[in-house]
Amino acid sequence: MHISQFFRIFAATLDTSIYMTSNFFTNENQNTLLEKIEGVFQYKKVHFFDALVGYFRASGYFRIRKFITNTPKIRFLVGINVDKLTYQANQQGLLFNPNAEQSQEEFFSEIKRNIQEAKYDKEVEDGMYQFIEDITTGKIQMRIHPKQNIHAKIYIFREEVYHPHGYGSVITGSSNLTEAGLEKNFEFNVELRYDDDIQFATETFERLWEESVEIDISHIEQIKKESYLNTDFTPYEVYLKFLLEYFGKSIDFDPNSVSDLPKGYKKLSYQIDAVNDGFAKMMKHNGFFLSDVVGLGKTVISALIAKKFFFANGFPMHRSHTLVVVPPAMKESWENTLAEFKLDNYKIITNGSLHKLKDPTLYDLIIVDEAHKFRSDSASMYNELQKLCKTKTLRSDGSLHDKKVILVSATPLNNKPEDIANLVYLFQDSKDSTLEEGNLQRFFREQIDAYRKLKKHKDINYISAEIKTIYSKIRSKVVEPLTVRRTRTDLMENDAYRKDLEEQNVHFPDVKSPQKIYYQLEEDLEKLYDKTIQCLSDTEQGLRYYRYQAIKFLKPNKKSKYKKADMISMQLASIMKILLVKRIDSSFYAFKQSLKRYYEANKVMLDMFANGTIYIAPNLKVNELLSEGREEELIQLIEKAKYSDPTIEICTPDDFEDGFYEGIKQDDVLLKNLVEEWDNVTNDPKLDIFINEYLSQKLFDKSINQEGKLVIFSESKETTQYLSTKLKESGFDRILTVQSDNRTENMPILEQNFDANYKGEKKNDYNIVISTEVLAEGVNLHRANVIVNYDTPWNSTRLMQRIGRVNRIGSTAKEVHIFNFFPTSKVNNDIELEKKAKMKLFAFHAALGEDSQIYSTDENPETFGLFDKNVDEERDEKLRYLMWLRQLKEEQPELIKRISKLPMRARVGRKSKFIPNSTIAFIRNQRRDAFVFVKADGTTEDLTFLEAAKEFEARLEEKSIPLHDKHHEQIAVALNLFANKEEGAKLILQKVNPAQGPNEKKAIAYLDGFLNIPELTENERELITKAKQAITTGKFQQLQRDVNRLKTATKKTPIKPVILLEQLIKIISAYPLEHILKGTIAPIAEQRIIKEFTPEIIISESFNV
Repeated sequence: MHISQFFRIFAATLDTSIYMTSNFFTNENQNTLLEKIEGVFQYKKVHFFDALVGYFRASGYFRIRKFITNTPKIRFLVGINVDKLTYQANQQGLLFNPNAEQSQEEFFSEIKRNIQEAKYDKEVEDGMYQFIEDITTGKIQMRIHPKQNIHAKIYIFREEVYHPHGYGSVITGSSNLTEAGLEKNFEFNVELRYDDDIQFATETFERLWEESVEIDISHIEQIKKESYLNTDFTPYEVYLKFLLEYFGKSIDFDPNSVSDLPKGYKKLSYQIDAVNDGFAKMMKHNGFFLSDVVGLGKTVISALIAKKFFFANGFPMHRSHTLVVVPPAMKESWENTLAEFKLDNYKIITNGSLHKLKDPTLYDLIIVDEAHKFRSDSASMYNELQKLCKTKTLRSDGSLHDKKVILVSATPLNNKPEDIANLVYLFQDSKDSTLEEGNLQRFFREQIDAYRKLKKHKDINYISAEIKTIYSKIRSKVVEPLTVRRTRTDLMENDAYRKDLEEQNVHFPDVKSPQKIYYQLEEDLEKLYDKTIQCLSDTEQGLRYYRYQAIKFLKPNKKSKYKKADMISMQLASIMKILLVKRIDSSFYAFKQSLKRYYEANKVMLDMFANGTIYIAPNLKVNELLSEGREEELIQLIEKAKYSDPTIEICTPDDFEDGFYEGIKQDDVLLKNLVEEWDNVTNDPKLDIFINEYLSQKLFDKSINQEGKLVIFSESKETTQYLSTKLKESGFDRILTVQSDNRTENMPILEQNFDANYKGEKKNDYNIVISTEVLAEGVNLHRANVIVNYDTPWNSTRLMQRIGRVNRIGSTAKEVHIFNFFPTSKVNNDIELEKKAKMKLFAFHAALGEDSQIYSTDENPETFGLFDKNVDEERDEKLRYLMWLRQLKEEQPELIKRISKLPMRARVGRKSKFIPNSTIAFIRNQRRDAFVFVKADGTTEDLTFLEAAKEFEARLEEKSIPLHDKHHEQIAVALNLFANKEEGAKLILQKVNPAQGPNEKKAIAYLDGFLNIPELTENERELITKAKQAITTGKFQQLQRDVNRLKTATKKTPIKPVILLEQLIKIISAYPLEHILKGTIAPIAEQRIIKEFTPEIIISESFNV
């Protein structure tokens, strides 16, 4: 064979092999650019390595660094974004004229951003450190091309001396020198080995290299210093960065953010902070709690926020409407305040008038005063308010907007977990929250279950510890992000607030710890007292309250008429028991009256049995009538309504189960005995010590009561009337008694005699006011500074409300004094006196049960915060850090400016013998902040801000130490923990909810059944679909219940589908469903979610010995 023929055959063979093994590769099936580069360096002695790329990443360089260790000549030519620079120049009215300095700036800005966004990984960091070292030592040469966008990607490999047997190769295609381009992205690259290709690529590279700009090596060192790779950060600098990042814009105090105050109002710094903080929370979460303690001006702050919102919410094209929902007693006060502040477009309605609103879409902002009154989601008033708050605002241009809600209330933490949840659900969807806990329903279910289990425990210390744990979770996860709250302690302990108040001559009295008034019971009276408490509360030997459980004991044919008969009966019995227990605490007089009424009502029931006719009347507001002691009125109403009210049942004795009549008789025996024994009690030790010792000697002493004014509270109207009569008989004749039926007519007199802010002529016609709870809200009584709680305010919110009447802005007294009564035994020393009083307090606690278990986490449940707690000692620890940071900014502005420029991910090593080999990371996304403590063994713990702040806190002189070997691994653990939690929340936002409760499933399944009805119109189908969506996200608490009630009501009685559909549409049409979006999440929203959930490492610290 001729040799030329041999070479043609050989060439053909090579051509054929091209189709068998392509030179193209796409990063798929492990055939990546990184592997190709590794192969070239492995099989060739590469002397020259040139790379021309549009984008360069230090992390990408790290991936190839190990292959080029022995390569003497390495050059990188990088393009810059000319289009971007041209656009920026044009925006400024300039022509883009590329120059070396601008090119360098653009390049290094990109490198710095790349370092900050690179994977937080030890290997990646080592590569970036190596890149910086290689640049500064001259290991690699790098230039920037300033004149044109470089889109080409060429990698040229050559041996030192040319030879015709494959001395090099060229890889070209779409991959930049980035980690993604090397092995992750789908790319299209090809390797060329022909000499002509290598020569052409090299010549082109050389030409561009000559046109390019050398980088300034000093910039590289600066990048290291300005990025998180800097190892010189101190613990003190990282601590300041932690605080600056956490508090954000709150650090900047702007006194001009609140302006245009009415005449007579002072611009107080704590109120300005509250306005700005509240406004920010409202705009982020659609609502918030305004819970500054009573007397700090919540009405004023609300008015200022409403005014700020008016001008920020589309003004002047849109003029916002504000609706204020208030208790009747507060309406006049709000009218005066909003008129003074000249707020436009507002309407004030009372709690019971929500159903009268004609156009819920009109209002942009809803302000709810005394919002804790809406804490029960089973009340119709709550349902009306929730529907109002969840109805979108319709503007004149046709656009829809979420309403904003301000809940003005005492601290939400004074309520039970389910009550707190219900208040939050007024502006948050229970399963689609803007908070860290995306599924609030699941979160609160865990806390509610834990709270209820505690009732079974007897150990008071265990109960106290567990309750604090429950409320700590609720506080950090829900209440704190949604609450603006300052106490007087906060104002006094923070220099900036205190100085501002002093300069403006605003003073708050010092609230002294409650003083105890012990009234001692003689031996016989004490025995009767203890026997009575036992009888009222002992479910075995005591009263069983059968009188109020009639429907529970009906036979099935009659009982089936009443839904939840057993539960209703138990509630009524409990109400009566609590009423009697509270009455004996209030006054013996009031207790005797209530006891006699119950005895007479019980006899009425026995008489009805004797006469053979028993009336059942569940729709006559029995609870209300009983709690107000109006049993006789109840009987009269039954007589009037028995022919018109279908729920009234006329029964015979045979309609009741065995045991009911016997129970009524047994209660009658106990009641008769108690009535007779109490009729023999003629002395009143509580009244005696009050008049003879306290009123006559202590309460009007000038050392504590300079104005000579006194406020007396009691829950019982009968007690206030009794006190008024007895005090007047004892010579105290300047007494004003205020209760629900005379409040309106007495308000002018009250203001003239007790309101320090009264603008007219102040009078002294009255020096004692005796009142029920009607004066515990919305009234100024601060010419007085002494309060007597004649009976115990078991609810801590109520106690704070009472104290707030005299502890207000404008008070002239230096101190507020509170006196509480406690029954005790006749003993000889103070220690026994207190011991016996506590024992009686425990007996009350047991008797009241659920009603007395509403206390804040800061209260001691042994004494309900009444016995030994300073009522105003609560403080906001976060505020201490914020105010300190503000002060530091004022004193050292340059320091704060420098710290604010520190990069994200700044980290530091610190010495600690207590938590060696551990790490704390501050991680954030757009939804939440997290502080994760990773221990040496890899276990984790979520920290609160305060817990994290205490760990990050550092002194100026503290030196750093190197990060320990587990640092990066522990940061990865923290990030994974954060990501896993966010994944669950992401599913909620994407409307994928695998954890529906049984009632939700039942309601949704029932609604699905209607979608198959042939007669269904498109509008009805859409409405049902939206109802399903509303149930899935937990928008309305009552919706699923209403749907399930319809299902239950029609289960036994078949109804035609068309009629049933009509009933369903009527039910769901009562809810504002028309603005609910249907279907799956949109692509834009999907992108929003990805961005919203992407975690960012803010700062971290690792500890070692």
